[in-house]
Amino acid sequence: MSLLQGKLQTEFRTISAMMVIYCRDHHGGKNTLCPECQALLDYAETRLDRCPYGEDKAACKHCPVHCYKAEQKQQIRQVMRYGGPRMLWRHPLLAIRHLLNERKQFPPKPPQNASNRAKRQQK
Repeated sequence: MSLLQGKLQTEFRTISAMMVIYCRDHHGGKNTLCPECQALLDYAETRLDRCPYGEDKAACKHCPVHCYKAEQKQQIRQVMRYGGPRMLWRHPLLAIRHLLNERKQFPPKPPQNASNRAKRQQK
């Protein structure tokens, strides 16, 4: 079971689909990810869970808060550059949602306790 819900879960499904495309074509994985790609996907899930913008976040590409470490940020960029264009054929709805989300503007300051993790801990 995923920690994420709502829009964050959809974003995680999008990055997961891109990761599967990337891993299959670069590391020879069929329907499962290699350990390196799985570790990166787990890292991405944690970052989404702790995003200070929570459900109101736009695309990470334009975010003023840099929550990815430099190495993982570069790896995710590679995955998205490769998997993004190929998403239109395999997962058109996720791809279109992702493209629309890239146009969304970030609020100037993240709201207090808006992260998915903070909301879980308040319950």
